[in-house]
Parts: sequence; C-alpha cells; structure tokens
Amino acid sequence: MTGTRLTDSAAAANRQSTKNVAVLGATGSIGTASIDVIRHLDATDPDHQWRLWAASGHQNLACLAAQIRSVRLPPAQIVLSAAAANQGVPDILSTSIPKNPWGVKFGADALCEVASAAEVDYVVAAIVGRAGLESTLAAIDAGKCVALANKETLVVAGTLVRQKMLASSAKLLPVDSEHSAIFQCLSDAGSKPRRLILTASGGPFRTWTTDQMRDATPESALAHPTWDMGRKISIDSATMMNKALEIIEAKYLFDVAADTIEVVVHPQSIIHSMVEFADHSVLAQMSPPDMRMPIQHALTHPRRLPGTSPAIDRTQPLSLSLEPADRERFPALSLGFEVAAAGGTAGAVINAANEVAVGLFLDRQIRFTDIVSACRAILENHHHEPDPPLSRLLELDRWARAETRRWCGLEPVTPCAT
Repeated sequence: MTGTRLTDSAAAANRQSTKNVAVLGATGSIGTASIDVIRHLDATDPDHQWRLWAASGHQNLACLAAQIRSVRLPPAQIVLSAAAANQGVPDILSTSIPKNPWGVKFGADALCEVASAAEVDYVVAAIVGRAGLESTLAAIDAGKCVALANKETLVVAGTLVRQKMLASSAKLLPVDSEHSAIFQCLSDAGSKPRRLILTASGGPFRTWTTDQMRDATPESALAHPTWDMGRKISIDSATMMNKALEIIEAKYLFDVAADTIEVVVHPQSIIHSMVEFADHSVLAQMSPPDMRMPIQHALTHPRRLPGTSPAIDRTQPLSLSLEPADRERFPALSLGFEVAAAGGTAGAVINAANEVAVGLFLDRQIRFTDIVSACRAILENHHHEPDPPLSRLLELDRWARAETRRWCGLEPVTPCAT
C-alpha cells in the first residue's frame, strides 16, 4: 500500500461534515479493503470527508504502518491487540510515522473503547472469529452504524445482539457478500421473503470426493479458486463451514426461520445471493467478486456512489451456473442448519470447536475431514440452553475449545459445566 493521495486536503476540508470510521481488524483482507474504500470515498464523496479515525492490528505491524501513511489524515487512535503489544509502541510504528501523532492503546478493552468512542460514526467489525465479539457488542451498545464482517458475533450471540439492537439506535449493515446481496435485494422489495438463497463458490474441493478430501493438505485447502481471503476463512470455505456460519448469521440478521434459508453452489461467484418471494419471483445481486463493493454499500447506505469495484464485462460471453449443495460431501452444511434452528448455546459451541479444529488442521495435527467431525462431536456433547447470558456463552466457548483439543487427542477430558 502506498501513500498516494486521491484528493488534496483543501478540497476535502471544503466538504460539510466528516464521517469517522473505526476499522477493527485493519490488517486483514476485509480491513485492508475497507481502508481502500475510505480513501476512495474521501476523494470522491461530494458531501462528506471520510476519515480513518481508528484502526486496530494484531501482528502485521508493517501493514498497519503502511495503512497509516496511506490516508489523508492520520488516525486518532491505534489499537494493538497482540499479547506482546503492551511492551511498548513497536519500532516499526514509531519510526515510520514521525512524531507519533496518534494515541496508541493495547488489548481487548481498548478495542471496546474505540468501538464505542463518541467521535466514531461507523465501526467496521472485521476481526476474524470469536475475538471480535466484545468490540462489536460495544459498538452496538453505543448505537453505532456497524458494518459487520465478523459473522461470529451473530453465530455466537445472535439473540443477544438482536436484544441490544432493540435497546439502542445501532444499525447493523452486512459486509459478507452473501448477506449484503440479500440486504440489497430486500431493501426496496416491500414484501416479506419466502426464501433466502445463499450462494457458495464450492471452494477448492467442489468436485472432490470424500476420500480425496480426507487426504487434503493445508496448501490445497487454502487455494481458493475465486476469493483471496485469510487462512481461517479459506479453510472454512473449503469445508463449507463458512456457509454454515452464514446460515446462522442470516437467521439473526434478517430474523427468519432456519428452514427458509437455502444454499446453492455457484462456482463463478458473480451471483452473491438471491431472494425468492411469495410469487416465486427471484431477485439476485450480481457483481464480480470484490469485497470493496459490499463494504462501500454498508458505509454509504442508502446512497450509492461511484466505487472502485469492477463492473461485469458485458462485452464478453458470461455463463452462470447453479448447482445443488451436496450435504453428504460437505456435512458442515447440515450442522449450520441444525445450529440455526436450535439457537441458544449451539452457535457458541460450534464456532469455538471450528476455530480450534481449523488451527489444528493448519498445524497438520488432524485430517481435513476431522474438522467437521470434531465440530459435530463437541456440539452433541454439550448441554443446550435456549437463552443463555453472555457470561454463559463465553464459558461454553472456553469449554468447547478445550473439548475439541481433547477429542483430537491433545488434552485430558474437560467436563461440560452445568
């Protein structure tokens, strides 16, 4: 990332108001794309300045330093979440931007402080996994507009999120391309949907047999044919656990029953999802696979402004195909529907088990097909509760992580707390 300015400071200063954005998880793929969008909007939005007011990073400090240099105004706050970060401001930050014009904070509490800061208008929740839960909840409690890329927040605590949304003025706008597509299809529909149809690329193993997947390596699982994603999300795409989590997310995001959600495989990743209505009319949102489009839509809704994402090239032939999703080869899908129907503690348990199992596979300690097997075993071994408080969800998150390692032969038995 370079420090090229897309507009000069004087032109930006003439606009009427500033939109301050906190990007949590700035150095990941979604965070990096979000900062690209902020820079683009700051250059092109005729009505507002856009400022990266806060950014958080974990370990990729070189990327974070480059991001700070790339924006017109330096962030007011930087949060470093890595455990070793509280040893002091790393040299790469203090030397790459002279005079340290920003405030630096450390740890999970600082993430929540930034997410709820009075100066912040938008929070891009892009921290991957359970680690993003508390900061996203803090943003919702504070009534922010939350551009949600952290699907695990709804998977783990969907009912709690909906309760908090009712108690605050927060807005939750989806960044996942599938949920953004559904949101866009529903925005002007004026009718309750009959069915939400999530599309899945099928990942790198779309045509593989179960026997072939049993011997899959981390390298082959990370080789996604369409999207450029982080390691954890890439493995989730390969198992289709990513789609299972999106089923759960869709239930809470759109307040629908699990049995109104459907998954189809669409290898071209042009149709991002569809909505079917009572008369069987189907609306679809289509665009080339580029996360900057749904990010910008979340930040500027209901306005539509020129973006940086490419358009579909209609001068060339384009074939689009839809295939039934194979639950036998990809059993994660069945888990997703079961957990969405069950609600309660099921989401916290399945998410924790999956995060640990993915890590073990990447470390070559279990087989690829063990990931979903472990998730099912842990889910079936927990005592389901329909309406748990946050403290219980966090307790079961810890239990499920230890239990997954035990199931994989790496820890002694840990009884499920009752």
